[in-house]
Amino acid sequence: MNLFQLNLTPGLVHPILLQLRDPLIQKDRLRFKFNLERLGFLLAAELAKTLPVQKVEVQTVLGTTEIAVLAQPPVLVTVLRAGLAFYQGFANAFDDADSGFIGAYRVEGESAEQLEIKMNYAALPDLTGRDLILIDPMLATGGSLLKVWQLIASQATPRSVHVAAAIAAPEGVEALRQHLPQNSYLWLGALDQHLNEQAYIVPGLGDAGDLCFGPKL
Repeated sequence: MNLFQLNLTPGLVHPILLQLRDPLIQKDRLRFKFNLERLGFLLAAELAKTLPVQKVEVQTVLGTTEIAVLAQPPVLVTVLRAGLAFYQGFANAFDDADSGFIGAYRVEGESAEQLEIKMNYAALPDLTGRDLILIDPMLATGGSLLKVWQLIASQATPRSVHVAAAIAAPEGVEALRQHLPQNSYLWLGALDQHLNEQAYIVPGLGDAGDLCFGPKL
């Protein structure tokens, strides 16, 4: 698996990550969602550099020129509900992409080993031969994304698989390495230290879904 970490290079990602992690700034829900969206757009811009392109000719008022554009838009698939704001950044970048949505959630146990992932909704376009981007802001154990991938793999064979996360734990990265196909790519805003006993990323930023949309029952 090819791994890209945006925070290893200078740029706009650093103040965005600072604001996403800061508990005081997190209280501004609109700002938190917008920062996830901005981070998604930055990762989408890097990811787009690896996708196949074709040259098209455009006629301006003064002449003609050739421009390289994507040969085919990717398919964006996100995990509800936490993925929505992060997904929007990718949707802004790939504005003609098809999209799919998966309802997946964790059922908490007393430890990370007892954590259970359940899925109760899936709406997916045809992914055969397409470039797939799986979008989830927090890559913790990798359980949700692997369940999504199993569902997709049972229905279609994408041309390539890209996983995008704002923040990841090493345990989740390793799980994806073991189970995703060879033509897979992982795009991260940052790679953090480890998971705690409840399978939350440390230092992380908390529960992205709650910070975007409010606490759930």
